[in-house]
Amino acid sequence: MKTGVIRPDIYDPKLNRAYAELAEHYGCLIDPARASKPKDKPRVERPMPYIRDSFWRGRTWDSLEQIQTAAANWSMTIAGRRAHRGLDGAQPIVMFDALSRPVMRSLAHHRFEIAAWSRPKVAPDCHVSVAGVLYSVPWRFIGRQLDVRLTEGRVEVFDATVMIKTHGRVERGRVTDMGDYPPDKIAFFQRTPLWCRRQADQLGPNVAAVIGELLAINVLHRLRSAQGIIRLADKHDPVRVDAACRRALQVGDPTYRTIRGILTAGTEHDGEPQPDTATQAPAHLHGPDRLFNPDTTIEADGGEVAS
Repeated sequence: MKTGVIRPDIYDPKLNRAYAELAEHYGCLIDPARASKPKDKPRVERPMPYIRDSFWRGRTWDSLEQIQTAAANWSMTIAGRRAHRGLDGAQPIVMFDALSRPVMRSLAHHRFEIAAWSRPKVAPDCHVSVAGVLYSVPWRFIGRQLDVRLTEGRVEVFDATVMIKTHGRVERGRVTDMGDYPPDKIAFFQRTPLWCRRQADQLGPNVAAVIGELLAINVLHRLRSAQGIIRLADKHDPVRVDAACRRALQVGDPTYRTIRGILTAGTEHDGEPQPDTATQAPAHLHGPDRLFNPDTTIEADGGEVAS
């Protein structure tokens, strides 16, 4: 069965990884029956009818402990003392004491922990999906398929035979180690609300007002928008960003999308008061290019007097 042998081969069978771990834990050798050789398997299963008829038939027990005690007694007094035809009439217990007992080893000090293996692909967000839960792995493995070993309390991620990440197992949600993200992403997540407020104060009073309004309620939901507004100063002049924030406050929509749209359209200065030109002197009264006035007379030395 695939739970034991994935691909049978006389020299190099491919074993189920969890089954192979079980054998390694207890120091056993897995020797699969040969494919298309029906006589191999009955040799292994032939004792089963004897155990069924001699030990189980006609008996009842009240607990697992009773079954284990009765099985040990049956093995030593009945099954082990019979004359076995396959051993030329020798008793199995005698052959066991002579050949098997001297080379036996003690059991492992800890119980075997059953594990399930899978091979998920690393998503662009640096996570793999294991049993319905997302676990982060280092960003350099994005797009690759990795081997994941899932136990009762731990998740182990392997690249070939090298363990690259471990997590404590959870029942639902997402488990993320920020160190698995690229350096620029780490910097993004370190931009806290306090950092946003400090940067906004340096960019101008209108930016500070917008950021303060965004982070006044539901900080976690609006943090990304506040970070985006701060990042606009990397592409545009901070003076323009502050003017765009002023314009967004005037129209009553101080959001990242609105401020970015204002900067893209170049309308951040719309609505600002224009210089008053009504009190300025006419152009002909200023500078060497002033217009000729017919009410003046030009003297020979270049001066001018009223006519």
